[in-house]
Formats: sequence, structure tokens, C-alpha cells
Amino acid sequence: MSRVENLFSVYFWGVRGSIPCPGPDTVRYGGNTPCVEMQVGGKRLIFDGGTGLHVLGQSLLSKMPIEGHIFFTHSHWDHMQGFPFFSPGFIMGNTFHIYGAIAPDGSTIEQRLNDQMLHPNFPVPLQIMQANLDFHDVIPGRAIYINDITVETAPLNHPGEAVGYRVNWRGRSAVYVTDTEHFPDRIDENVLKLARDADILIYDSTYTDEEYHSLTRPKIGWGHSTWQEAVKIAQTANVKTLVIYHHDPSHDDEFLDRVGQEAAEKYPGAVMAREGMVLQIPVPITLSESFRC
Repeated sequence: MSRVENLFSVYFWGVRGSIPCPGPDTVRYGGNTPCVEMQVGGKRLIFDGGTGLHVLGQSLLSKMPIEGHIFFTHSHWDHMQGFPFFSPGFIMGNTFHIYGAIAPDGSTIEQRLNDQMLHPNFPVPLQIMQANLDFHDVIPGRAIYINDITVETAPLNHPGEAVGYRVNWRGRSAVYVTDTEHFPDRIDENVLKLARDADILIYDSTYTDEEYHSLTRPKIGWGHSTWQEAVKIAQTANVKTLVIYHHDPSHDDEFLDRVGQEAAEKYPGAVMAREGMVLQIPVPITLSESFRC
């Protein structure tokens, strides 16, 4: 068995929410919108298609042909605006399995990706993509199986709805929960179920508690959570590594440095999501595999 087939790696290509925010004040953490790649047992799983997907796509051009599984949490623009600029999608011979829940208006993820590329919003249609695009409707609460990888799903508390994902492989797990708003009186049971004993929890921490409850500009009802709530979930669910994610575009590097310091003081396993960051989950090698390596 090759070394790649025995890895569980998590790559961060876009860590911002709402809008891209490149510039001198966001250099250390990055300005691209959400995209996380997991390489699991030789399979490529991609979560969300923000502008970080374009950066990921450029890195894949030297590795053709490729196959990947793209999971959308929902179709707000910051999570899908990179898809029309995903270069491997335009190259024949590549294959992408694309997953997303049916929206409240009844539209599938295929319809929504198609609609954002229609005139007058975009110059060329979805159909110009030459890669094989295989679309799947996600039913939140129902698992998805990719060989020996299990992807659990659950609905999240977000305007227009969203889906959280948990990737399980060989007793290890990484959880992607973004665009969700915590409840004022309890921890969301759907989030807690996904996060249970996870090796990595990537969680929507757009705001601080102070911003969320601001007397002048409160963020209650906007569909996002805080890093303090992330810590509560990580503690309750016994998470090993908590990743503070989906940074607000108004939070510059110095602001995020302070958040990272405070979060680590509250939860030693907390880290700040940065573009280019890679996290490795140790995976045990079975006896039979050790003879094949």
C-alpha cells in the first residue's frame, strides 16, 4: 500500500466567510472564502466551493487526470462562487462527484450551480465544463459511503438551511461544520452528534460573543456562531483539535491573533484556520498493510 493511501490529511484553501478579503491586513490568515480538502485513504474529498476552490484547482493541474468528491454545505455565494473558476472542472478526463442537499425552494445543487453561471451573471454555462460531473442529492441525516469512508450528515441552523459533514475512516474522524448558529439555551444536538470524539472539528466561529450580542450591531439571527461557542462544543464532545474557521472579513490578522490566543487559553486543542495550513490525523496501520508497505 502506498503512503498516500494510508493518509488522512486536511488542507485549508479558503477560511473566510461572506466575501473574499485579500490585502495587506489579511496576509497571515488569508482572504479566500471557504474550501477545505481532505485526502483520505487515497480519495480526495472537497468541502465547499468558495474562492479557495480556485486555488486548489490550480494546484491540481499538474496531477491530471483526477477524481474528487465535492460536498456543498449550502449555496450562499461565498460557498459556491469559486466553482465557475475551478480549472479541473473544464478538463476532459477528470471526474467530480458533487453532493448537496435540496434547497427549501426545491432546487438541487446541480440547478443552483447551473443558475449562477447563466447570463447575465456569467459568460459561459455550466455545460461548457468538460469534466464528468456526477451530481448527488444529500438527505441530511443519511450517511454517504465512498469505499471504506463514511460521511455522516446533519442539518445545521442557518437561514436557507445548511448541512454539516463528518468524515470517518479507520476509527479516525474530521468534522466540517460551518454556517451554523448556536442556540441560546443549549448545544445543538446535530452538531454535538457530528463532533463526538472527533480528531478534528472545523467550526463556524465568525464572531466573538461580544460582537454576537452587541447592543448596537448584534448578529443574532445572521446564521453564524462564535469561537466561545466552538470551545463549549469541543469540550462537551471531547474533540482533540478544534479549528476556528469562517473568519469574518472585517477581522484582520492582528484581531485573529488575539482570538487564537484567547481560544488556546480556553481550549489547548484550539487552532486558527489559515490558508495553506495542513493537519494530519494519525491512522493506525493494520498488520496486513505493514507487510505490503
